[in-house]
Amino acid sequence: MEGTLALMIPIFALMIPIVALWTKHQQKMAEMQVGATAEQTAEKAAQYASQVQRLEDRVQVLERIVTDRGYDIATQIEALRDTRRVDEAGAGVPLGLGNKERV
Repeated sequence: MEGTLALMIPIFALMIPIVALWTKHQQKMAEMQVGATAEQTAEKAAQYASQVQRLEDRVQVLERIVTDRGYDIATQIEALRDTRRVDEAGAGVPLGLGNKERV
């Protein structure tokens, strides 16, 4: 029994630095993982902020269009449709011109 105890003391003495090294390694790994997660979160937040800013800009433009006093929404929508038709047809004349009466 004394021989076993005498053998266990040096084994425990050698295990203490090994456990300390392993613990320090685990701590570094956890810190690296936290850093990587923080970086990914920051990138996603920047992308989200950029997207929100673009949407806010679009809403401001729409608000300005709707609240502009001399703005004729129907005319502008038709103009956009005509422009789209020109782009789709590849021609320089809007398709809607032939249907309108001239005064």
